Amino acid sequence: MCSLSSCDIDKLVAVLATVASVSAFVPGSSPRFATRSTSLNADYGKYDDGMWDNSAKVEIYNAWDPATPRSAMNFNPFETFEGNTPDASGRYPGEAFYKDPKRGDINFNQMMVERKEAEARAASPKPGDAPGCAGCKN
Repeated sequence: MCSLSSCDIDKLVAVLATVASVSAFVPGSSPRFATRSTSLNADYGKYDDGMWDNSAKVEIYNAWDPATPRSAMNFNPFETFEGNTPDASGRYPGEAFYKDPKRGDINFNQMMVERKEAEARAASPKPGDAPGCAGCKN
């Protein structure tokens, strides 16, 4: 049997251990625990929430300046990087703030028209469009 004093000590230890473990889940009242708002400063392109179809890409391509540094408003939408094409803000899958764009329906005839446009772009690229230029990913 245990003496009265040792049983009381065991109970006191058990109560203190319970109180100590529960206090770990109580929110702090100190200002250092206050939440702070953060700004992510992500820039998004013109068609970020719109339809990212060939006509939108052509419009962005026509506005693209290869000599100006690449940004959400200045990028080549037809440029590929590691086998991927950019979203409507010029970001590639795996990069921060990438958003899967809304793509329109397409059929074989449209694909053939777009192929001819792509061949024409490749035959006469914009002045300054070369790997390593300021407006290119590659």
